[in-house]
Parts: sequence; structure tokens; C-alpha cells
Amino acid sequence: MHRRTARLLAATTVLGLTLTACGGGGGGGGGEAQDAARTARGPITVWYSNNEQEVAWGKAMVASWNSAHADQQVTGQEIPAGKSSEEVIGAAITAGTAPCLVFNTAPSAVGQFQRQGGLVNLASFPDGSSYITDRSGDVAKQYQSSDGGFYQLPWKSNPVMIFYNKDLFKKAGLDPDNPQLATYDQFLDAARKIKSSGAAKYAINPAPTSEFYQSQFDFIPLYSAESGGKQIVADGKATFNDPQGIAVANFWKTIYAEGLAGKEAVQGDAFASKVAAMSIVGPWAVAVYKGKVNWGAVPVPTSTGMPIGDIHTFSDAKNIGLFSACKNQGTAWDVLKFATSAEQDSALLTKTGQMPIRKDLSSTYADYFTKNPSYKQFGDLASRTVEVPGGANTVEMLQTLRDAYTKSVISGQGDVTQTFNEAADKVTSLAGRG
Repeated sequence: MHRRTARLLAATTVLGLTLTACGGGGGGGGGEAQDAARTARGPITVWYSNNEQEVAWGKAMVASWNSAHADQQVTGQEIPAGKSSEEVIGAAITAGTAPCLVFNTAPSAVGQFQRQGGLVNLASFPDGSSYITDRSGDVAKQYQSSDGGFYQLPWKSNPVMIFYNKDLFKKAGLDPDNPQLATYDQFLDAARKIKSSGAAKYAINPAPTSEFYQSQFDFIPLYSAESGGKQIVADGKATFNDPQGIAVANFWKTIYAEGLAGKEAVQGDAFASKVAAMSIVGPWAVAVYKGKVNWGAVPVPTSTGMPIGDIHTFSDAKNIGLFSACKNQGTAWDVLKFATSAEQDSALLTKTGQMPIRKDLSSTYADYFTKNPSYKQFGDLASRTVEVPGGANTVEMLQTLRDAYTKSVISGQGDVTQTFNEAADKVTSLAGRG
């Protein structure tokens, strides 16, 4: 399934999980049964994504583990069908039938799963925190719960960049090999030439719809870059209404006001169909557009421009959760570490083109990036990715931001600063709730 389509399916269901959450519980952290499960070993079940490449990786990983652990066999399967993986996982937590590990856990849903009591705090294992921080480095802090625990293991990211169609740029009179998109002024100049030349209907066309996750593919990447790596909530306080956030919002407001992006949803993939000359995408797009679009890639723009070595961007990560229904959590933890070892991360990178969240990614897999130069920039960006805020109210916080953005930026109604300030007050209040 195409990633954008999957997100559309997930929107209502994940929000529904937040609004109908059962209270209490900070994850599977206590009780004699949980304490016994923490060291128990034996057969386990794991779920992985139904993405074709990830299924191939998952089957190979499970087979490799099973060949060496006759008494701790892993049964792997794709996440059962449903409107979204988040809905399926949430229902399994409620029913007490969740697998031991899910290799497709959305960071935006982790706080809710934790609140349901469905997740094991990985920091409760003797080497839990150290393993996570040693593997992922400083980025791991973004995935740490407010109680200091880790209810997800940072696994893989898809750092987003600007893909541009070289043929359409040439048609618009722009240099396809040096597109000049680093600053807001440069980007707007190029966008206006694309529009006025008729090279494409739109210069860029991020989804203008109001689902909570859509800001992850327009506002948040540019805010991450402009702010030097800030999350939209830091230390329990909304940040996106600061001068950098307002600058990003006004940049996008100009794009919509001038018709450089559409205010109505486009059927299908606007970039693949050449309706738009640019798109904000992650490394998964390399394989998707191969042979279909003559593309180039550059980092997202900032107001004054930055070298790629200073740019931050949105992670578009999926992580691994260990679920409290698991009876053999000792085996599950060992499998989790095996599945995120340097060897298995190499296999994941090779099979899927997605970036393992490792602090030493580019150097560890230097040969891969040399042989696959299309992925090199994504590898460089992977250590500077920014995640959505954590907590039980993540979805509602993201929806509040999206509503403010839809109103003041896409629709152009009201004052951007005032609208963002009001949204920030609400988000700060949400961040303070358990």
C-alpha cells in the first residue's frame, strides 16, 4: 500500500483511539506476572508491516533467529488487516491478544498504547536504556517517555526531502542540476516560474486536507530545519508559534495565496502524475519513482539557506514496541536486539532503503551509500531527524496544530500569529495532561 494512502486510512482511527482511551496505566511496568514475564523465555509471535520489502526482511530475520534458537522459536506474520495498523494494535491491546513485538509502531500512537497499559518499558531490562541510547545516540531522547522510560525502540526513519522533477524544471527554464531551492526566496522564485510557464499545474502540492498527520509533510519538516531541530513541543510547552514557526507558516501561506499549491486534494500521486513539480518525501520514494520520474532531491528550504550538514527534517519513523501481553518477554527483548543489530540493520537498509535509526549510520554502512548514491543524502540527514511530541495526547496536539494551519495558512483566514498563539496555548495545556 502506498504510504500516503495508508496515512489517510489511519487518520480517523488513531484519533478515535485517543478520544476513547481507557485511563490509567503507564505501560506494563509492574506486578508479579509482569516481573516473571520479563525474564521468561520461549516461543513468541511478532508482527511486521505488510510492505512487500519489509515482509521480505522480516521473514529472513525470523528465519535467521529460529535457525539458532530451537527452544525460542519466533512466529512472524504481517499485521492483520484493518483500517490501520494503529487500530488493529489498539484493539489487540484491549483484547489482551497483542503479539510480543510489533515492527510497525507509529510514534504518534505510542503514548496512547502506553496509557492503555499495552507496552513494556524497555528501560526495565537491565541493558534496556543503554542499548537504545548506544544504538541511536542523542536522537533517542525524542522517543523517551516523560517518566524516563522507553516504550518504543527507535527503529527506522524516512527523513524527508524535496524531490523535484528535472524535466519539468527544465521546461520551466530552471537548471535541473542546480535548482536553487535552498532559501524561501529562491524556492518561491522557482515555484512562480513553474506555474507561469505552464510546466506543471502546481509547483508543489502537499495534501491540503485536515488530518492530524498532514503537518508532518509540510509545516513540521520546514520548522525542524528553520529552528535548528526543535520539536513542536519542548519541555511541556508548544514551540511552533515562535518566530521560526511563524516564518514557516507565512512561507506556506504565500504558496497557497499565489496558487503555487492546490487547496483541494488531488486524486492519486500529484508528483508521479506531473500535476506538481515537487514533493516532500522520504527515501521510500527512490524505488517508487524509479523509471517514472526523472527526479533530483534537495533538503527542505530555510529562510536564509543552510548546507545539508546543518539541516534537520521530519523523521517519518516507525518503531518497535514490546507489548505487555507477551508471556516470554526475555526472548522478545533478545529478539528485538537481534533484529536491530548492525547485521540486521544492514539487511533492512539493503532491502527497504529505509534508514535504521543509528548514530553511526553513514560510517557503518559507507559501502552501501557508495554503491547507492541516491540514498546518500537521506543517510546524511538521518542523524538530524525530528519526531512528533510524545505523550498520551500526541494526536490531539497534532490535530490542534493542523486545524490552525488549515485555517490561517491554507485557507488564509485570520492572522497567522494570533491563530498559532491560540493553538500553542491549547497544545501546551494538552502536553501537561496525563
